[in-house]
Amino acid sequence: MIKEGKYIYCIVGTEQERSFGAIGINDSEVITVGYNDLCMLISNHPLTKFVINPENILAHERVIEGMMKEFDSVLPIRFGTIASDADEIRNLLDRRYREFKILLRNMDHKVELSVKVIWQDMDIIFKEILKENKDIRQEKKKIQKNNENINITLEVGQMVEHALTKKKEEEQERIIDLLRRTAFDYKLNKPIGDEMVMNAAFLVDKGREKEFDNIMDDLSDKYRDRMRFVYTGPLPVFNFVNITIYPEEWEK
Repeated sequence: MIKEGKYIYCIVGTEQERSFGAIGINDSEVITVGYNDLCMLISNHPLTKFVINPENILAHERVIEGMMKEFDSVLPIRFGTIASDADEIRNLLDRRYREFKILLRNMDHKVELSVKVIWQDMDIIFKEILKENKDIRQEKKKIQKNNENINITLEVGQMVEHALTKKKEEEQERIIDLLRRTAFDYKLNKPIGDEMVMNAAFLVDKGREKEFDNIMDDLSDKYRDRMRFVYTGPLPVFNFVNITIYPEEWEK
């Protein structure tokens, strides 16, 4: 018989033990398991190899997002974390109590806002790069004279890639300079593809979301012919807190 474990979603600051209904992975019931004034949100899950698939990832995130409506501070736990029983969870909360309390205080009334910026027309961007870089123009002429010599072509490709990265960084810096005025912190993630200029997450106080929204509106209007802004949130603070619990910790 496969033993039932406890799948963990997040940590919240509360003494109240309660059920949130069948909102967890595989429609499992999500409840709190607590120690003093800390609780982990958990649901039953077999102690077998955990299945990593889009459905389980979305269910994990959906539970955490739902807790944002219930609590002022929510600490996400790394996806796929399972304890063997409730006692293991309480023991861990006891051992790491101070750490979790500090994190909850630091994340109190804060949310994550995601901003992705995408160039509208890459042809325009490549023309700008060519215009701004004398060396690339000269190498391009060599290609035309040497009937597209492979070595020269590769060198020009590398030069264009470097120039594109530099251009992204410059555009990114201008945008971040405005947005970080309303944020406690921000994190830059790797852009996806040539078109994406910026892939960033901002940690913002709930009371300043409207201010952040207004800056986003101004940026979208200012760069509407050049860039497209993909703005989502409020989100759980995944980029700023993602607690990892290693297997050996359950054994202490």
